[in-house]
Amino acid sequence: NCYTIIRVKFDKWYAQQAEKAGAQVYSGVKVSKILRKGNQVIGIETSEGDQLHSDVVICCDGVNSMLAQSIGLIDEWKPDEVALGVKEVLSLPEGRLKDRFQLEGNEGATYEIFGDTSKGMLGYSFLYTNRDSISFGVGCKLSHFQKERIAPYDLLENAKKHPVIRRMLADAKPMEYSAHLIPEGGYYSLPPLYTDGFMIAGDAAQMINPKHREGSNLAMAAGMMAAQTAIEAKKKGDFSKATLSAYQRKLEASVVLPDLRDHRDIEPVIERNMHLLTIYPEMVNKALHEYFTVDGRPKRTVMHSIKKKIFKTRSIMKIAKDFWTLRKAFS
Repeated sequence: NCYTIIRVKFDKWYAQQAEKAGAQVYSGVKVSKILRKGNQVIGIETSEGDQLHSDVVICCDGVNSMLAQSIGLIDEWKPDEVALGVKEVLSLPEGRLKDRFQLEGNEGATYEIFGDTSKGMLGYSFLYTNRDSISFGVGCKLSHFQKERIAPYDLLENAKKHPVIRRMLADAKPMEYSAHLIPEGGYYSLPPLYTDGFMIAGDAAQMINPKHREGSNLAMAAGMMAAQTAIEAKKKGDFSKATLSAYQRKLEASVVLPDLRDHRDIEPVIERNMHLLTIYPEMVNKALHEYFTVDGRPKRTVMHSIKKKIFKTRSIMKIAKDFWTLRKAFS
């Protein structure tokens, strides 16, 4: 049940569905301020000075939520709480794309690439096909970009030169380049999710599961539960913090908060053990290369050679400790 989509097209369609359901959509309008009466949020103000009063505001303004910052729910994210992703969309005729990736009908292909393309930083590369284009990009922790002093576009260009990726992108023409901050703090960075007349969801609330590359689905689920909470509050005529706490309970009973909590340790664990992204990919590549090379040696001899090289690179005790550490983080 996985799909690759062009967000520009999907968001337009999604907004149309909201309008059909009775919502009013204002595009091209920047919300610059939250209106408050005492501690109660009572609406928003645009950068043009127009005011829109409401019983409740559901804040979903992306990774740098200026609105949540303005009322003190969050601080500006630290560099180790966000990743920076850079991406190119490259055009390739549909027929050639299907042949290259061996696709039929509406099938697509996705690849996630770990190892040398992130230059030892915490991150990975990704490639997925669209109908007549390929999206390829790389993302790493912002703090790692700062520490290594690697320019994101240089990292992207380097990844494109990898022998496997280079062949996948051959003759594809770049159409679009983009960069975006992505929440990476996860459960440990979750802000207070509600206050009087106000709820927060999606990227603005760090609702990202980096282990499973999930974000849009969690944002939509949280948005739906925030809306359900607002409807219940409307029936009661009460939009206080106590009433809106039902939003937190709904998130706890859904996939959103349990998944964020269960996978909260994977990135901190890997960041404390960065060799997992360097030593092991190289070790596996070399082992497989030697195992499948026909050189006249019996496979028993080959396996003995591989084991000897592996344990020379990393002791059996350290390997066991690494796998136990990963097991605990993934459990």
